[in-house]
Amino acid sequence: MTRILIVEDDDAIAALLADYAVHSGFAAERSLDAGDILQRIRKQEVDVVLLDLMLPGMDGLELCKAIRRESGVPVIIISARVEEVDRLLGLELGADDYVCKPFSAREVMARIKAILRRQQPPGSGVDNSGLQRDASRLQVSWRGQNLSLTTVEFALIEALAEYPGQIRSRQQLMDRIYSDHRVVSDRTIDSHIKKLRHKLSDAFPAVRFIDSVYGAGYRLDIQPQDACAKDA
Repeated sequence: MTRILIVEDDDAIAALLADYAVHSGFAAERSLDAGDILQRIRKQEVDVVLLDLMLPGMDGLELCKAIRRESGVPVIIISARVEEVDRLLGLELGADDYVCKPFSAREVMARIKAILRRQQPPGSGVDNSGLQRDASRLQVSWRGQNLSLTTVEFALIEALAEYPGQIRSRQQLMDRIYSDHRVVSDRTIDSHIKKLRHKLSDAFPAVRFIDSVYGAGYRLDIQPQDACAKDA
């Protein structure tokens, strides 16, 4: 699971970011101690840092420099400093992105996901189950056999495959496949999942890909199944 370290002195903002991080499938912790922050990074206990610049007892830009000396861990600066010179300085010191306050927590999560996607090496559209995904063709492949999906179906399998074995709530899946944040019901996601399951089952009858967790959501959990057993 991706681990987000929140370096923010405003309790309300830190709590908001943590809530959205957890909702997005990340783990979130907070620290305001420079020594602790750097120690976590040295131990590779952090995957992304959300860094405020205006911190009590420390200079956020200097901390950004220190982080970059230790590691290439992605750093997203979140600051009330909105002047262009501040943004440029933050990026020149090694930050991967710069978000000005006030901000949308949903947008911050989207930026985290974009940075993580850019970090994936070529060919990383293969999860450790062996399921291959090709976004350019909207295709998934299993043991050399290809299956074409719709845009929504591919977005669903991508959202599940990013966290194999972990439950993704219907709301998380809705947020992923509807970037315009339209209001849709849980039944809409259930309908898309049903169609996707049938398509996967028809193409790869020996394998079950998507597991339902009652009252919680869905997860990618690839298991062998009876070729005659189809989801309703």
